[in-house]
Amino acid sequence: MATVISLSRVSMEFPALEGAGTVKALDNIDFDFRSGEFVVALGASGCGKTTLLNVIAGFLTPTSGEILNHGHPITGPGRDRGVVFQKHALLPWLNVVENTEFGLMLQGIPASERRRRAQENLSLVGLSDFQRYPIYQLSGGMQQRVGLARALTCDPDMLLMDEPLGALDAFTRENMQELILRVWKATDKVVFFITHSVEEALFMATRLVVMSPRPGRITHEYSLDFCHRFLEIGDARKIKSSTEFIRMREEILSIIHGEEVDEIADTTAAGGAP
Repeated sequence: MATVISLSRVSMEFPALEGAGTVKALDNIDFDFRSGEFVVALGASGCGKTTLLNVIAGFLTPTSGEILNHGHPITGPGRDRGVVFQKHALLPWLNVVENTEFGLMLQGIPASERRRRAQENLSLVGLSDFQRYPIYQLSGGMQQRVGLARALTCDPDMLLMDEPLGALDAFTRENMQELILRVWKATDKVVFFITHSVEEALFMATRLVVMSPRPGRITHEYSLDFCHRFLEIGDARKIKSSTEFIRMREEILSIIHGEEVDEIADTTAAGGAP
């Protein structure tokens, strides 16, 4: 598979809020995102997952290291990378189809073409019948589907998804997991997805990375095929209740909880608050 985005020795530091010095969020990240992959990052709160997504998106410039898109340095946001935020970030004064085509409007795409592409992607996420609805009339899950359609409409090489399902109820969240996997299969985009849910990560990833507590490093990496199995049989509960899935879930939970305990021990030994 061809490399789409590559990170070489990427580190990120922020000024400390109190006193001198800096806080290191990412430390020496080396990673390649390859065509057709669904990469999921998992780790305890504060491990740098969102920071990693933001430097790939171009919202932040890393303190050191290099990020390349098809061999070209990333220097800021670009249409080649679409972002789906944890909170949908839709424009409340625009309706569903207007929100979906907004990025194309900023690019100067003719109205007829941007409307066609917006309608195509709203159909892909199951919202063809809601094009004229105001955003406030939609449920949380439907709003996130609009956000996904908006990101897809600009036809990016890569989708960056920052805990997009975290605010949804359990039933809607599972439905959205399945929808996102079907959209991924239909579009063949590279996806980078952040979550705190081990089960969600296992179910959706073709490649799962576990990040250490701050400073964020990639400590474990897994190649998975539960998502492919779901796309073949269409039964998510059968996948998630399988012996292999449960074994993997417990293994990764033990890694994350072990790293959290290590971080607390290190902080206490250094004289800080646990």
